Amino acid sequence: MSTFEFDFVPRGVKPPGDQLVESIWYARGTIPYRRERIAPTGSTVAVFVLGDAILQTPRDGQGPTLRAEQGFLIGPHDGPVINEPTGETFAVGIVCTPVGCEAVFGLRPASLRGRVVDLMEAWPPAAELRRRLLASKGSDAMLAALEGALAALAERDHEVKGIERCAAAVAMLEADPTRPVADIAQALDISHGYLDREFTRVVGLSPRRLARLLRMRRLLALIDAHGPVRWAERALDLGWSDQAHLVRDFKRHTGVTPTAYLAAQRTHYPPDEHGDGAGFVPES
Repeated sequence: MSTFEFDFVPRGVKPPGDQLVESIWYARGTIPYRRERIAPTGSTVAVFVLGDAILQTPRDGQGPTLRAEQGFLIGPHDGPVINEPTGETFAVGIVCTPVGCEAVFGLRPASLRGRVVDLMEAWPPAAELRRRLLASKGSDAMLAALEGALAALAERDHEVKGIERCAAAVAMLEADPTRPVADIAQALDISHGYLDREFTRVVGLSPRRLARLLRMRRLLALIDAHGPVRWAERALDLGWSDQAHLVRDFKRHTGVTPTAYLAAQRTHYPPDEHGDGAGFVPES
């Protein structure tokens, strides 16, 4: 089992910014393996690279690799992204809520789906914000600078049509990822087809795809990679029709089988840290 020094500081965002941004984080350290698969969150993620370049390859390694020297933007996706640092990781990140992409970055999430793009090119304010981050000293100061910038964004008139309705739909799916989309549409007093179209425009993924991601994220958060995992029971508890169905979804989500996932977690994360690495698949 590997042990390594890696400083990761996540922080929630205060209202009203939490409607658009799920969390921000600071990371600094060197991983003791070559690269890692990172399972999708269903959201858009911006990363400011403050140290050595980081290679990013979407669609489980099938997409084009971006060498990020200053930052990268990961669009909404439903498969893992391969993260490969070229040296020490030194970065600060923004994880949007599923509805936050256009309001925060001014970009339609559908245009970013399944892609990783250069952050400085895609989001012009990123260059000045990166300079402010570099001028800050330590994780607290950097996260405070990021919070200030996001608070200013949260006060703008976002003018994203349908964002409140889609946020309500996301909340229903987060509460119960197995809830039928038709039932959610009825609760919102719109047709199933209308919800599909509006949700896909605002979130970048269909309600069904996001529900599948949310259910898998819940599974990964619940399992203890260092203890016995009763997959059949988990499949039943979380609404999979059978264990084979769970395994198919698991591999699509993480890029590996449940057995390979547990092996990677047990090799690289000690028991008290595996929860922080949920959804990460280290590769030597």
